[in-house]
Amino acid sequence: MGKRDAIIQSSINLFKKNGIEQTKISDIVKDAHIAQGTFYLYFPSKLSLMPAIAEEMVKILMQRIRNDVQSDQTIEIKLEQLVDSIFAINEEYSEVMAIIYSGLASTEHLKEWETVYATCYEWVSDLLKDAKENGTIRQSIKPDRTAKLIIGLIESAAEQVFLYDYRDEHEIEIQRKEVVQFLFDALGISKANS
Repeated sequence: MGKRDAIIQSSINLFKKNGIEQTKISDIVKDAHIAQGTFYLYFPSKLSLMPAIAEEMVKILMQRIRNDVQSDQTIEIKLEQLVDSIFAINEEYSEVMAIIYSGLASTEHLKEWETVYATCYEWVSDLLKDAKENGTIRQSIKPDRTAKLIIGLIESAAEQVFLYDYRDEHEIEIQRKEVVQFLFDALGISKANS
């Protein structure tokens, strides 16, 4: 692992454990086993880490999606698996996700968000294109635009339960089911198919 990657990994681990306010750059460099000056060669500040951490979290998310979403399943099951994957990552990394959102929002890096999520959007868009070709979703769907809406919806729903609401398992499951049903309805997946 290179020094830049070590900084990013240490930051994720420490932010997840201690939060951004309690984590100092000196903590990050100690954990990464690098000199403090080396940190500044890659990042001018702690907040400037946010786009790099967001990129890493999208890689983690995409790995989870690729592992969890089974290619031989119906669109209905794939959507449920997608929702489950995003909920699981948001639960496991809730502190880091909160830090990313607040960090990107409080810096000039917010505009990089769309670029960071490009691989995720592309994956969902491809899923929708296949479903559209198979006639299992509405033909009027615009896969590229809808992919962004789907990711935004699922992430927002996951954030609501893992960042803002109580972590009640029953409420999490209700939220998950509502998101899945909303996606089915929006994509025109009939009850007979699901």
